[in-house]
Amino acid sequence: MIKLGICNELFEGWDFGSVCRTIKEIGYDGVEIAPFTLAPRIHDLRKDRRAELRSMATDAGIEVIGLHWLLARTEGYYLTTPDRAVREATAYYLSALAEATKDLGGSLMVLGSPRQRDLLPGVTYDQAVDYSIEVFEEILPVLDSFGVDLCLEPLAPSETDFLNTCDQAMALIERVGHPRLKLHMDVKAQSSEAGTTVPDLIRQFAPRAGHFHAQDVNLRGPGMGDVDYGPILAALVESGYDRWVSVEVFDFSPGAEETARRSFDCLKRLRTCSQGSGHLR
Repeated sequence: MIKLGICNELFEGWDFGSVCRTIKEIGYDGVEIAPFTLAPRIHDLRKDRRAELRSMATDAGIEVIGLHWLLARTEGYYLTTPDRAVREATAYYLSALAEATKDLGGSLMVLGSPRQRDLLPGVTYDQAVDYSIEVFEEILPVLDSFGVDLCLEPLAPSETDFLNTCDQAMALIERVGHPRLKLHMDVKAQSSEAGTTVPDLIRQFAPRAGHFHAQDVNLRGPGMGDVDYGPILAALVESGYDRWVSVEVFDFSPGAEETARRSFDCLKRLRTCSQGSGHLR
């Protein structure tokens, strides 16, 4: 069954234990963490504090899904730079994030971070692919040792000029050819893909996706805008996708609890309807 989680940055300023207890009361089973909500840099988050945070989630009955916004609010890291030293530093930091993911009880990391992957002057798209693959190949043994998947997130052209479609992300993933490198899907991002629909993309790519983010194109939660989530949930169930769907919003103005409740109610209702309609394999 599809599991429902939510990203913790929505609850800005909240104690982590309070976040876990609140989302469990609403009905969620998992929390996805933005590292900058825990520490300025992941190296600043001590092992004992990681264990404490993991216990807070466990005590609340919440599973830590993993990390996202991996390189946000950091400096000195870049995925597609021709500077080898920066690429090596980026690989080192991603490896540290993988260790933190394991320590926190998570099993995946979502690589969006558009500002750290934009094409730099003089760098072609194909060169950027090669540079990023160097980073990925360096961290794959670390991902394997910690049991963590790295999920690549295609993003809209308004956010970045590198990896804008599921096709582009899958082409890179297939070149690497390692089971720890997976596709991430996102309703807002996939809504930007021309000539197709989110449900059609789900039917094509969700069987190979490692993770999924849900929100409206208005930057609020599912059910809080014009995106019709009925066909989206039906396509997910029909595709056989049975992993996490995490609510990720960017407009916090309705309030954390209001957003979390309305998003959960929308997804739970439509998940139930889709499963009851015989879409389950």
